[in-house]
Amino acid sequence: MIAGAGPDTPLQQSFASVRHGDHAIGAGVLVADRLVLTCAHVVNSALGRDRFAQDTPGPGDTVTLRLPHVAAGHDLTARVLREMWVPPRATAAGSAPVEPGRVPYHGDLAVLELTGAAPEGAEPAPFLQHSYANETIALWASGNPLPTVRAVPRVSAPPWIALDVLGGAQVTEGFSGGPLWDRERQAVVGLVAAVHRAPEGAAPGSRPTTMYAISVPAIEAELPTLPPSAVPTARRGVQQLLTALERVLKGREAVLACEERLAARLGRPSAGPAADLERLAGLAVSVRRGIPELLDLVRDHEPPAADPYDPHPRPGLYGAREDWERLRRAARTVRPGEYLTTRQRRDLSGLLAHCTRTDPRTLLERVLPHAPELPAVTGLADAMDALEGFSSTTGAPVPPLLQGVVRISVEERAAGAYPAEDLDAWVERIAARSGVDEAAVSQFRADVTAAAAPVRTPAAGPPATGTPATAPRVQVELLPTPTGRRFTYQIWTFADRQPHRLALVRDAEAGSEQVVDDIRRVLRTEVREDPETALVEYFLPSAWLGLDVDSWESPDSDEDGPFAPGITRRVVVRTTERSRESYAGWKQRTAALPHAKRLVLDHRHTDRKVARAQLEVHRDAGTVIVCCEPDHHGTLLRQCVQAGVHTVLWHRAEHGAHIAQDLLALVDGTDHAEVPEVVRLERAKAMAEPESVVHHGRRLSLLYDAPDHRPPQLAPDAWVLTQP
Repeated sequence: MIAGAGPDTPLQQSFASVRHGDHAIGAGVLVADRLVLTCAHVVNSALGRDRFAQDTPGPGDTVTLRLPHVAAGHDLTARVLREMWVPPRATAAGSAPVEPGRVPYHGDLAVLELTGAAPEGAEPAPFLQHSYANETIALWASGNPLPTVRAVPRVSAPPWIALDVLGGAQVTEGFSGGPLWDRERQAVVGLVAAVHRAPEGAAPGSRPTTMYAISVPAIEAELPTLPPSAVPTARRGVQQLLTALERVLKGREAVLACEERLAARLGRPSAGPAADLERLAGLAVSVRRGIPELLDLVRDHEPPAADPYDPHPRPGLYGAREDWERLRRAARTVRPGEYLTTRQRRDLSGLLAHCTRTDPRTLLERVLPHAPELPAVTGLADAMDALEGFSSTTGAPVPPLLQGVVRISVEERAAGAYPAEDLDAWVERIAARSGVDEAAVSQFRADVTAAAAPVRTPAAGPPATGTPATAPRVQVELLPTPTGRRFTYQIWTFADRQPHRLALVRDAEAGSEQVVDDIRRVLRTEVREDPETALVEYFLPSAWLGLDVDSWESPDSDEDGPFAPGITRRVVVRTTERSRESYAGWKQRTAALPHAKRLVLDHRHTDRKVARAQLEVHRDAGTVIVCCEPDHHGTLLRQCVQAGVHTVLWHRAEHGAHIAQDLLALVDGTDHAEVPEVVRLERAKAMAEPESVVHHGRRLSLLYDAPDHRPPQLAPDAWVLTQP
């Protein structure tokens, strides 16, 4: 018996030793009250058969097991469940036998059913998908902790995970079939299957021994009838989940009905009349993919007919929309990596198996262009598992998982209607059930299709006289530290008719000189400034729009002198905090810019209410001059952002009527598209007159923020990148 609770108690309560005669030859793990999961080749060895035998063991073939940490020395008898016998095979499709010594292979899973109850103290193991950063351990067949192996996942190569062995015992066949245990996350993340050792006499520092394990997604795909596995007890978000459920499920009957149906789906016993919200939530959080199953059931639950005399009738089937959204947010907090039910994921995996044109790595780069590091994937199913763990960015109505499936559908359509049309139908069904707007999905699909269409080469003829090409842009998403002197940032490039490209990411804090030096590097290597120089845009939180980014310089380290983009390039600031609420006004003011009026906000408007009222009264104002004491700049700039103002010009130090008149004269009669160039020239003039310390070109800031050409994660919608 287990003496006390330790860090590996859940592992010990579920670890099974598979025996042949009087010695252990492999391992397994308890996944339900009477079900043990192991490798098929371990069962073959226990029955004295060839390791890769494929025929199903007969009803009279029994396997001896022990749960060494729960009931040492107590033998248990089990039989193979015919419907859960998946012998080793060479390929994903078909049943070709495995050639000895060749890895990886597919299948190699078996579920054993105990002929009697498990000993007291035995508990099914919790399961989670593996994490590349976490160290794992594997116990030898006997369960003795001394020959424990330590390993770290290196790469996912479906259906296996490759792990580098860090230390512990030498990996031998006795580890096969055993659970791969993640100590930090307290969960089984795979089933040990094989090992590849470095050749004898290998040079020091050569690649360490590699251990292979069958991944949790592969286990779920190979054994679709296996009851959903348990997961580690959730703590974060459970109270939020209970509160949200209480608002959506009205009445005891609703709770009882949902608990009974959820228990049936998850293969767990129902509490019957004793069920309550705590039992319902506990059931969902204790089982892998239990939370998506709960949401699916709650959404389908038919509430009782509305009482005509009820003073607070429920709007719609699921209560108020905000209650449903609150439930979805709570669910993502409890299980951030689970979006699909078991059936939904299985359907998707079946369709992806027929996709041949889409590269999974390229897919992730397109769906997650702002991710500093992409997950290592080797197949589309693996890529979908990765995308499932990413939440929607602020304002993006289509989650990354659905974006990925839409992109696969568009790319696969070139090969025929199947599976593209079925993928589209799958997306529409999942979107409807998860609250994603159908119009948003349709628009996203249309834009991806348009972007994938081949560009037609115009016929030879006279030069075009239409709209000139858009100037290249270098866009710096800047996150200041609390002092405002150190920054982390990422730099994007954007050129006409080309998608945004992430050129540089700096996660370590750096000063302004390093920022400018990196901008110069990007300009030299990533941007073609012909015939027009680039527009340099700093995306800043609203609280930091007053940063003097236009005066930043690189170190004076070469014969060319310091690089000062504030006078050699058009430097403007933009905000990272455009909300969907301000988007309509933002577009409206931008569209009206050619004929828009100028508005001055001065010392009379430093009260937020007064400033906002002025902006509401002058909804046709596209350019705003802020001219007040610097302490109030932040307040007025925030009001301008919330009101959707496109262009704001202000002096960071000086204020007064003369400054307001100078700045008005600067933009008066100037086309709004030329404002950044006009401001650049004023800064250059001020620099060219060092004796003039009051030139208004010094410390001149320009917020120039149209709805167009925003980096993907800063766009109001996932596809609003280039059109105002």
